[in-house]
Amino acid sequence: MKQDRWMSLLGLANRARKIISGEELVIKEVRSGRAKLVLISKDASANTHKKVTDKCKSYHVPVRFVEDRYILGNSIGKEARVVVALSDKGFADKLSEMLD
Repeated sequence: MKQDRWMSLLGLANRARKIISGEELVIKEVRSGRAKLVLISKDASANTHKKVTDKCKSYHVPVRFVEDRYILGNSIGKEARVVVALSDKGFADKLSEMLD
């Protein structure tokens, strides 16, 4: 049940065009200061995991982890996504709260 709630909120954020997915695009958003929260799937490769978490740490962007890439992708209407960034503070705060 709890999982459904954050997934539907992420879907809503996607429809509001407040989501960026894909490793390079997310890193670009983090660097520019537009990313408010980054979601990484637990099955991401070690390299991707390190690259994204290190970048987020240096730019003080919170990171949350979700079970797998299919859940993450499915919640935004895509096949599979390993990394997603939210660019809206309201969505980011609420999702962060739900995933804690």
